[in-house]
Amino acid sequence: MSDTAFDDDTLTDPEDAKWHHRPQGRVPLNPLFRWPPRPAAIWRWYRGAWLQITSVSIAFLIAVLAYAVFLPPLEAMVTFQFGWMFTVWLLNMVPQTVIAGTLHWWLYMRKGQGMATKFEARDLARDNALFTFRNQVWDNIWWTLGSAMTVATVYQWGIFWAMANGYVPTVTWANSPVWCLIWMAFIPMWSGLHFYWVHRLEHHPKLYRHEHAVHHRNINVGPWSGISNHWYENALYFTTYFIHLIVPSHPLHLMFHIYFQQTTPIFSHAGFERIIPNEGQSAKAGDFFHQLHHRYFECNYGTSEIPFDRWFGTYHDGTAVSTKDARQRKKNMYRTKAKPQ
Repeated sequence: MSDTAFDDDTLTDPEDAKWHHRPQGRVPLNPLFRWPPRPAAIWRWYRGAWLQITSVSIAFLIAVLAYAVFLPPLEAMVTFQFGWMFTVWLLNMVPQTVIAGTLHWWLYMRKGQGMATKFEARDLARDNALFTFRNQVWDNIWWTLGSAMTVATVYQWGIFWAMANGYVPTVTWANSPVWCLIWMAFIPMWSGLHFYWVHRLEHHPKLYRHEHAVHHRNINVGPWSGISNHWYENALYFTTYFIHLIVPSHPLHLMFHIYFQQTTPIFSHAGFERIIPNEGQSAKAGDFFHQLHHRYFECNYGTSEIPFDRWFGTYHDGTAVSTKDARQRKKNMYRTKAKPQ
């Protein structure tokens, strides 16, 4: 069955009319995991991720720039000192603020492309008691810059310090160029694997209401919603970086992992499928795979990079059947057993 086209009109979701914009066909997944192999499709998938202007390529370019120009050498991180620690904090705060702020300005303040490719017709919430400060944007900024950046920075301090002191395995590009390239390419896959299981855990009813609910009150998402998470959730979410305590890594690997983990959610939560700076020009932004998760909750826990959702029965491919399954799954999770008389 095709990943990108509906083979049966009866599979079309009648709720499609509720979307302001909806990509055509099924929600695609990485063809690397399909059988028989489809080399051309695999090439198009990875060319689209790495060789065009995408959240992945932007994260990589920021990582290279930050490492080459701003990040202190490991030798300076042998002891905890204000200078390098403050630099690491700035390397988190500045890109996050610039990218999320610029996208929010273009899409929601200047409305530079109007409603073109916007998934939801409604605007971001204002004067709503559900959000901190009664404002969705200010709420998201607080949980991103106040919570997420703090937790991420603390974890990074520890990992850089461990690398500098030789407590964890490290490599150099000069001595292990092949391994460095392979590990760089696999970081998004590791991120997807980690995210699926942590995210699915966070949807357990006993955990959800204490931490993940902060993120999920953003049903209609915007650029600042990406890592707008409770402190507890961020403490779990950023454990993805701990892989560098085990797998031999170079500081550039960690820097790419940082920006992949922190800036790509800005784009995937943009609320628009594409950014259109000029007529005839556009770049991929929002991720309908994850947009479905924010609407139906109990589906698409992972990413489209590794199809855990298809393997474990939580994949929403955009069809009516998937919508029905997701709603039933949520009902089953929160069903309370009748108390015995």
